[in-house]
Amino acid sequence: MGKINNDVIGILAYGSLIEDPGEPIIQLLVKRIDTVTPFSVEYARTSKTRGNAPTLIPFDSGAQVKAQILVLRAETSVQIASNILYQRETRQTARNYERPNETDITNNTVLIEILTNFENIQTVLYTRLGSNVPDLTATNLATNAIASAEGKAGETRKDGISYLINANRNGIKTSLSSNYEEEILRLTSATSLEDAYKRCRKNNS
Repeated sequence: MGKINNDVIGILAYGSLIEDPGEPIIQLLVKRIDTVTPFSVEYARTSKTRGNAPTLIPFDSGAQVKAQILVLRAETSVQIASNILYQRETRQTARNYERPNETDITNNTVLIEILTNFENIQTVLYTRLGSNVPDLTATNLATNAIASAEGKAGETRKDGISYLINANRNGIKTSLSSNYEEEILRLTSATSLEDAYKRCRKNNS
Protein backbone atom coordinates (compact mmCIF):
# COMPACT_ATOMS: atom_id res chain seq x y z
CA MET A 1 0.00 0.00 0.00
CA GLY A 2 1.22 3.51 -0.80
CA LYS A 3 1.98 6.22 1.72
CA ILE A 4 -1.08 7.72 3.38
CA ASN A 5 -1.49 11.41 2.59
CA ASN A 6 -2.39 12.86 5.99
CA ASP A 7 -3.01 16.36 4.68
CA VAL A 8 -5.58 15.63 2.02
CA ILE A 9 -9.35 15.24 2.23
CA GLY A 10 -11.51 13.74 -0.49
CA ILE A 11 -15.18 13.36 -1.28
CA LEU A 12 -16.45 10.04 -2.63
CA ALA A 13 -18.66 10.54 -5.69
CA TYR A 14 -20.70 7.68 -7.17
CA GLY A 15 -23.69 9.47 -8.71
CA SER A 16 -24.49 12.93 -10.02
CA LEU A 17 -21.69 14.31 -7.84
CA ILE A 18 -19.19 13.06 -10.43
CA GLU A 19 -20.36 15.36 -13.22
CA ASP A 20 -22.10 18.02 -11.14
CA PRO A 21 -20.28 18.52 -7.83
CA GLY A 22 -21.27 22.18 -7.56
CA GLU A 23 -19.17 25.32 -7.60
CA PRO A 24 -18.00 25.23 -3.93
CA ILE A 25 -16.50 21.77 -4.44
CA ILE A 26 -15.09 22.65 -7.86
CA GLN A 27 -13.27 25.65 -6.35
CA LEU A 28 -11.43 23.32 -3.95
CA LEU A 29 -10.96 20.42 -6.36
CA VAL A 30 -7.35 19.37 -7.02
CA LYS A 31 -7.72 16.03 -8.80
CA ARG A 32 -9.92 12.98 -9.25
CA ILE A 33 -9.03 9.40 -8.37
CA ASP A 34 -10.94 6.55 -10.02
CA THR A 35 -12.05 3.90 -7.56
CA VAL A 36 -14.89 1.57 -6.59
CA THR A 37 -17.25 2.15 -3.69
CA PRO A 38 -16.28 0.10 -0.61
CA PHE A 39 -20.00 -0.44 0.03
CA SER A 40 -22.94 -1.49 -2.12
CA VAL A 41 -25.07 1.13 -3.91
CA GLU A 42 -28.54 1.05 -5.45
CA TYR A 43 -31.26 3.30 -6.86
CA ALA A 44 -33.04 3.01 -3.54
CA ARG A 45 -34.10 6.60 -2.81
CA THR A 46 -36.39 9.01 -4.61
CA SER A 47 -35.42 12.69 -4.57
CA LYS A 48 -37.98 15.48 -4.24
CA THR A 49 -35.61 17.92 -5.98
CA ARG A 50 -35.59 15.54 -8.97
CA GLY A 51 -39.33 15.06 -9.21
CA ASN A 52 -39.19 11.91 -7.08
CA ALA A 53 -36.71 10.30 -9.46
CA PRO A 54 -34.68 7.31 -8.21
CA THR A 55 -31.17 8.22 -7.03
CA LEU A 56 -28.18 6.24 -5.81
CA ILE A 57 -27.52 5.69 -2.11
CA PRO A 58 -25.55 3.16 -0.06
CA PHE A 59 -27.76 0.06 0.06
CA ASP A 60 -26.85 -3.40 1.32
CA SER A 61 -28.44 -5.44 -1.48
CA GLY A 62 -27.04 -3.26 -4.27
CA ALA A 63 -23.61 -3.56 -5.85
CA GLN A 64 -20.22 -1.95 -5.52
CA VAL A 65 -19.91 0.54 -8.37
CA LYS A 66 -17.37 2.72 -10.13
CA ALA A 67 -16.73 5.98 -8.31
CA GLN A 68 -14.32 8.88 -8.02
CA ILE A 69 -12.61 10.53 -5.10
CA LEU A 70 -12.75 14.29 -5.52
CA VAL A 71 -9.50 15.32 -3.85
CA LEU A 72 -9.64 18.77 -2.27
CA ARG A 73 -6.94 21.32 -1.54
CA ALA A 74 -4.60 20.31 1.28
CA GLU A 75 -5.69 23.19 3.52
CA THR A 76 -9.34 22.11 3.43
CA SER A 77 -10.61 21.05 6.86
CA VAL A 78 -12.99 18.18 7.52
CA GLN A 79 -15.63 20.67 8.67
CA ILE A 80 -15.40 22.77 5.50
CA ALA A 81 -15.54 19.66 3.31
CA SER A 82 -18.51 18.38 5.32
CA ASN A 83 -20.28 21.73 4.97
CA ILE A 84 -19.99 21.96 1.21
CA LEU A 85 -20.94 18.31 0.71
CA TYR A 86 -23.96 18.70 2.99
CA GLN A 87 -25.02 21.92 1.28
CA ARG A 88 -24.72 20.32 -2.12
CA GLU A 89 -26.79 17.32 -1.04
CA THR A 90 -29.53 19.31 0.71
CA ARG A 91 -29.47 22.41 -1.54
CA GLN A 92 -29.37 24.47 1.69
CA THR A 93 -26.37 26.66 0.94
CA ALA A 94 -26.56 28.69 4.15
CA ARG A 95 -26.57 25.73 6.53
CA ASN A 96 -23.42 24.07 7.83
CA TYR A 97 -23.22 20.42 8.74
CA GLU A 98 -23.61 19.31 12.31
CA ARG A 99 -24.05 15.63 13.00
CA PRO A 100 -27.30 15.01 14.86
CA ASN A 101 -27.67 12.91 17.96
CA GLU A 102 -28.28 9.26 17.22
CA THR A 103 -31.79 9.52 18.66
CA ASP A 104 -32.62 12.29 16.19
CA ILE A 105 -31.55 10.42 13.05
CA THR A 106 -34.40 9.42 10.76
CA ASN A 107 -34.71 7.84 7.33
CA ASN A 108 -34.48 11.32 5.79
CA THR A 109 -31.46 12.57 7.71
CA VAL A 110 -28.47 13.45 5.53
CA LEU A 111 -25.39 12.05 7.25
CA ILE A 112 -21.78 12.72 6.34
CA GLU A 113 -19.76 9.56 6.89
CA ILE A 114 -15.98 9.12 6.88
CA LEU A 115 -13.74 6.51 5.27
CA THR A 116 -10.27 6.39 6.81
CA ASN A 117 -7.15 5.63 4.77
CA PHE A 118 -9.14 4.91 1.61
CA GLU A 119 -7.13 4.81 -1.63
CA ASN A 120 -4.17 6.32 0.26
CA ILE A 121 -6.26 9.34 1.27
CA GLN A 122 -6.57 9.66 5.04
CA THR A 123 -10.09 11.11 5.14
CA VAL A 124 -12.75 10.53 2.49
CA LEU A 125 -16.28 11.82 3.07
CA TYR A 126 -19.53 10.55 1.60
CA THR A 127 -23.25 11.05 2.22
CA ARG A 128 -25.62 8.45 3.58
CA LEU A 129 -29.43 8.55 3.52
CA GLY A 130 -32.02 5.90 4.17
CA SER A 131 -34.05 4.17 1.49
CA ASN A 132 -37.59 5.46 0.90
CA VAL A 133 -38.57 3.03 -1.87
CA PRO A 134 -40.57 0.22 -0.25
CA ASP A 135 -41.19 -1.60 -3.55
CA LEU A 136 -37.69 -1.70 -5.00
CA THR A 137 -38.32 -3.21 -8.43
CA ALA A 138 -37.17 -2.22 -11.89
CA THR A 139 -40.74 -1.44 -12.93
CA ASN A 140 -41.33 0.85 -9.96
CA LEU A 141 -38.04 2.65 -10.58
CA ALA A 142 -38.84 3.08 -14.26
CA THR A 143 -42.31 4.44 -13.53
CA ASN A 144 -40.86 7.05 -11.17
CA ALA A 145 -38.12 8.00 -13.62
CA ILE A 146 -40.59 8.47 -16.46
CA ALA A 147 -42.92 10.58 -14.31
CA SER A 148 -40.03 12.83 -13.31
CA ALA A 149 -38.96 13.24 -16.95
CA GLU A 150 -42.50 14.18 -17.91
CA GLY A 151 -42.71 16.70 -15.07
CA LYS A 152 -40.92 19.89 -14.14
CA ALA A 153 -37.67 18.10 -13.31
CA GLY A 154 -37.44 17.03 -16.94
CA GLU A 155 -37.32 20.64 -18.12
CA THR A 156 -33.82 21.04 -16.67
CA ARG A 157 -32.77 17.38 -17.02
CA LYS A 158 -32.90 16.82 -13.28
CA ASP A 159 -35.12 13.81 -13.93
CA GLY A 160 -34.55 10.12 -13.36
CA ILE A 161 -33.92 9.17 -16.98
CA SER A 162 -31.22 11.82 -17.32
CA TYR A 163 -29.77 10.71 -13.97
CA LEU A 164 -29.57 7.12 -15.23
CA ILE A 165 -27.98 8.29 -18.50
CA ASN A 166 -25.28 10.11 -16.54
CA ALA A 167 -24.67 7.11 -14.28
CA ASN A 168 -24.32 4.80 -17.29
CA ARG A 169 -21.91 7.24 -18.92
CA ASN A 170 -19.69 6.95 -15.85
CA GLY A 171 -19.82 3.16 -15.85
CA ILE A 172 -22.01 2.91 -12.76
CA LYS A 173 -23.88 -0.40 -12.80
CA THR A 174 -25.94 -1.61 -9.86
CA SER A 175 -27.84 -4.86 -9.38
CA LEU A 176 -30.98 -3.26 -10.87
CA SER A 177 -29.41 -1.02 -13.53
CA SER A 178 -29.96 -3.23 -16.57
CA ASN A 179 -33.53 -4.21 -15.74
CA TYR A 180 -34.30 -0.63 -14.73
CA GLU A 181 -33.15 0.65 -18.13
CA GLU A 182 -35.01 -2.10 -19.98
CA GLU A 183 -38.24 -1.18 -18.18
CA ILE A 184 -37.89 2.49 -19.12
CA LEU A 185 -37.47 1.50 -22.77
CA ARG A 186 -40.40 -0.90 -22.61
CA LEU A 187 -42.78 1.54 -20.94
CA THR A 188 -41.90 4.37 -23.34
CA SER A 189 -41.52 2.21 -26.48
CA ALA A 190 -38.11 3.84 -26.93
CA THR A 191 -34.91 2.57 -28.53
CA SER A 192 -32.55 4.29 -26.09
CA LEU A 193 -32.68 6.24 -22.83
CA GLU A 194 -32.18 9.49 -24.73
CA ASP A 195 -35.08 8.55 -26.98
CA ALA A 196 -37.16 7.76 -23.88
CA TYR A 197 -36.38 11.18 -22.42
CA LYS A 198 -37.38 12.92 -25.66
CA ARG A 199 -40.63 10.97 -25.82
CA CYS A 200 -41.46 12.01 -22.26
CA ARG A 201 -40.81 15.66 -23.05
CA LYS A 202 -42.69 15.53 -26.34
CA ASN A 203 -45.75 14.17 -24.61
CA ASN A 204 -45.63 17.03 -22.11
CA SER A 205 -44.48 19.98 -24.22
